[in-house]
Amino acid sequence: MTKFIPTPHNKANEGDFAKTVLMPGDPLRAKYIAETYLSDYVLVNNIRGIQGYTGNYKGNRVSVMASGMGMPSIGIYSYELFNYYGVENIIRVGSAGGMNKDLKVRDIVIAQGACTNGNFAHQYNLPGTYAAISSYELLRKAVDSAEKMKLRYCVGNLLSSDTFYDDGMRTMDWAKMGVLAVEMESAALFMTAARAGKNALTICTISDSLVTGEALSAEDRQSSFNDMMLLALEIAE
Repeated sequence: MTKFIPTPHNKANEGDFAKTVLMPGDPLRAKYIAETYLSDYVLVNNIRGIQGYTGNYKGNRVSVMASGMGMPSIGIYSYELFNYYGVENIIRVGSAGGMNKDLKVRDIVIAQGACTNGNFAHQYNLPGTYAAISSYELLRKAVDSAEKMKLRYCVGNLLSSDTFYDDGMRTMDWAKMGVLAVEMESAALFMTAARAGKNALTICTISDSLVTGEALSAEDRQSSFNDMMLLALEIAE
């Protein structure tokens, strides 16, 4: 595979990204994380407005870059980071819709795995159904840190959906199989990491409940998920 840097979607130079990249969907959330938590940060990518920053957190070099929305988008950016820029760990930090009655708005879900109604795995020509799971090392660190930080969290399965406006799809049927929440990226991230031999984890904050109808505003989704962001930063190295 020819490695071309910069890539079609990333103007950063070799070495501009840290070993660990936090990846929110929203470019403004990436900017918020850099400005709020990182020291000496620099903008290393802004192609298509997908802002990427590298700075320092508690002495560790850390990067943060947006993924955009959906599995095709995070598939592109995570592929380039893993395969062209030498990134070893990507931690998705995003919002999710709760599908479990015990999950409250602003609760944290640490993803053990991700189901999907999409066909991202088709590219790998596997003779069966692939189970997309997170990296155990990152998962264990996140759980240990969440305990120390006394956060309200759950560990379990997500649904990565290809559709937001689903035209009547029976999303809540996944809850019958123990799926905790729905989002749109994690399955593709986990598959891309597995194929590259790298590590990935998703930490989500519940932004709305499909059970109760409770929901946060767009402004809250952008900047108020501080516990999730701090948890991801604590395990970055």
